[in-house]
Amino acid sequence: MGHRKTRAMAGNPPLPRDHDTRRAPQDTATIPTPTHPAPAPGTAGVDEAGRGPLAGPLVVAAVILDPQRPIDGLGDSKRLSEAQREALFPLIVEWAVAYRIEIVAAEEIDRLNIFRATLEGMRRAVAGLSPAAAHALIDGNRVPPGLPCPAEAIVGGDARVPAIGAASILAKVARDRLMVALDDEYPGYGFARHKGYPTPEHLACLDALGPCPAHRRSFAPVKRAMARGLFD
Repeated sequence: MGHRKTRAMAGNPPLPRDHDTRRAPQDTATIPTPTHPAPAPGTAGVDEAGRGPLAGPLVVAAVILDPQRPIDGLGDSKRLSEAQREALFPLIVEWAVAYRIEIVAAEEIDRLNIFRATLEGMRRAVAGLSPAAAHALIDGNRVPPGLPCPAEAIVGGDARVPAIGAASILAKVARDRLMVALDDEYPGYGFARHKGYPTPEHLACLDALGPCPAHRRSFAPVKRAMARGLFD
């Protein structure tokens, strides 16, 4: 395509399995049609995955789609099945003009707090795009400070703007893969199943085992586990 795509994936989440880049997933009929006006060429969509979990990183993605190569089925990653997300991930990687995936580790989340860590991850994702974005559309209600281009925040943008939906899918798939890897590194917590979210299973494991290095120590349930004095 004449453009160099960039990515930053801490922990090296596995790249897509073998796939046919000529076809989009066929089971996407329930995905809503985007309602936001089509963005100008060079516009990046930006979204994150993992604000709520008690463990693991926050993952942020920025994507500039190619208007000449539309991808069917893009949308809010939370409304897609795992199979749909996995099928769309390689298409986005292959067909996008540029994409960037930024990993914000648990230690940085604890140092900055989750809100500031999210904004910083978004800033880094947009700044790392090559070619650079001319404009950015951010999922949510806040534009991160320090972006290298003009930007607009769009509430529910992952369901309304294809580029934001694409970023949502990249972030979600990359984070899920990282959590599977953390499950191997820290067995016993069930990270591969609940992806670090505060499910009853995770909370029970946290009570029984205490936090591991992947846990976010600034989050209340982890703080409570540490305050009992049983764990470092």
